[in-house]
Amino acid sequence: MLYAKYDLSEGYMTDSAENTGDVLSPKNVPLEPIISSEELAKLRKTNISLENRNYELRETVRQLRLQIAAAESERDQFRRESRKYKTELSQMKTPPLVIGSVEMMLEDGRVVVRSTTGPQFLSSISEGVDKSLVVPGAQCALHPQSFVLIEVLPKKYDPAVTTMEVEEAPDVEYSDIGGLATQKNLLREAIELPLLKPKLFEKTGIEPPKGVLLYGPPGTGKTLLAKAAAHETNAAFIRVVASELVQKYIGEGARMVRELFALAREKAPAIVFIDEIDAIGASRSADAYSAGDHEVSRTLMQLLAELDGFNARGNVKIIAATNRIDVLDKALLRPGRFDRQITVNYPDIKGREEILHVHARGKKFEDEVDFEKIAQTTAGFTGADLQNLLNEAALLAVRRGKSLIGMEDIEDSFIKVIAGPQKKSMKRNPKELRKMFDEQIAEGKPEELEIVCRFCNTRE
Repeated sequence: MLYAKYDLSEGYMTDSAENTGDVLSPKNVPLEPIISSEELAKLRKTNISLENRNYELRETVRQLRLQIAAAESERDQFRRESRKYKTELSQMKTPPLVIGSVEMMLEDGRVVVRSTTGPQFLSSISEGVDKSLVVPGAQCALHPQSFVLIEVLPKKYDPAVTTMEVEEAPDVEYSDIGGLATQKNLLREAIELPLLKPKLFEKTGIEPPKGVLLYGPPGTGKTLLAKAAAHETNAAFIRVVASELVQKYIGEGARMVRELFALAREKAPAIVFIDEIDAIGASRSADAYSAGDHEVSRTLMQLLAELDGFNARGNVKIIAATNRIDVLDKALLRPGRFDRQITVNYPDIKGREEILHVHARGKKFEDEVDFEKIAQTTAGFTGADLQNLLNEAALLAVRRGKSLIGMEDIEDSFIKVIAGPQKKSMKRNPKELRKMFDEQIAEGKPEELEIVCRFCNTRE
């Protein structure tokens, strides 16, 4: 039996036999190749092309799968946004609720609510509302049609009230206030001791003052005293200018006063400092018929009610300041409200010297600067005036290219503060100086006036 054998090296067929006896064809006769080399190379090239195409298709499939995943993620995001917008649209279509405050609780479970628009409603309470939160004074939301109480709002203060609070304790100490030794001691007795050592008053049975009124000319240190008291007691300091409590709409000023004192109770221990209290505490007159005067009177009435409701031994103290104690209402000054009234007047010579040393901290002076002499020649100066005097002297020294402040700078600053830069000729006219000083100096001490005149008249 003969079979064809393919020679890979040559591409020819050779015949062989199992039986050497059978000879059908001559041996080693070359046969025609089955696949030529050109076709083989073409097949190999086609195979490579197909493999490359397969890789491209797989890469395309991978990219399409990534695009599908991104599209599904974007679809899910659009669905979430769609649900969000549907919720907002539903809320926008819902009618607004009426805001009110609970006035009274009735035995049958109903409540009397005063809305912000003015009228009162006898309302029922919804089943889903925690009735323990429904107390007089609580803010609530009413249904716009049935006026059923459906929600109790969280307690919130007016932003104008919350901004009055000084978050950090004032950094003013008693050592930063020159003079006023008597005023410091009186303030300690009325403010610090009840807050820091209340048991002393309990043992003796003494009721500490509810409030302290500081009165005197502007710039004498009333606000500094209040800040120093808050610093020493580490209490929250709530400062309000009384004019801020005067509002346009009826009842708004009284509401702010209530929220002010409620905030003080919440932040206890706290010190409430009411500056320029004469803005709301002026004497009421029967001739005042304007709506503004009536609103101021209502604000004052609420302030008086809050002062009466305070516990003298509590952790909240009231300090007020004014330049016009003569115009204050007598009801505000009676015992039980502002029990202690402290005069903060112009400082004496010793006080002025102490104030000068306080404001001289951080400044560099020549050795010839005599603060005692400056104190003697600045009769009628407040603490603010003395601070301005040294600041102006420092600016003059800088303007002259000096690193130290000299007496010459202080003398020129003195003339500028008293007479003004355009009136330097007044330094040689003691009569005009005396007339000007008589108008400004509350302590009419002739000897000090003579010193001032000589001081200014000797300037060249």
